[in-house]
Amino acid sequence: MEIGRTPLEGLLVLRPKVFRDERGWFLESFNARAFKEATGLDPRFVQDNESRSQAGVLRGLHFQAPPRAQGKLVRVIVGAVLDVCLDIRPDSPTFGQHYKIELTGDEKNMLWIPEGFAHGFRTLEDATIFSYKCTDFYHPPSERTVLWNDPALGIDWGVTDPVLSAKDRAGIPLAAMTINA
Repeated sequence: MEIGRTPLEGLLVLRPKVFRDERGWFLESFNARAFKEATGLDPRFVQDNESRSQAGVLRGLHFQAPPRAQGKLVRVIVGAVLDVCLDIRPDSPTFGQHYKIELTGDEKNMLWIPEGFAHGFRTLEDATIFSYKCTDFYHPPSERTVLWNDPALGIDWGVTDPVLSAKDRAGIPLAAMTINA
């Protein structure tokens, strides 16, 4: 597994080894021992989620507030997304900054998103299947949504009129957000 650091402390880009031959390909999407050796981290995943979306769908920016915060290992199984992670750790020197990367089923790259980040993505292809492993269970009272187009954040999603859920349309600007409760 190849690990890439990002400008946001703790946010990692992972590239698994992909074994290809005339039959197709094989990869380990997660191996706890290899993950710990490569990153020094030993997350306990308790829930796997998967979504399927058409091109132009935007999901996010979501997080769960402490004490139910989640770390996530995310990847695209089929298709492609523009993935966005927003640092919402109040004491972080990069608070309010974001990182964007294209994740694709062909490239098989992944992101480790530690607790303290809001996360979202915009689908770039029809029938995109997105998968994420979570370190805590979904807990609706802890769920928060940062406004996807909060002008203070300056996130260029590459779209002005995405397909949004009611929850995402009702997101709150980061400056008005309650993060720790």
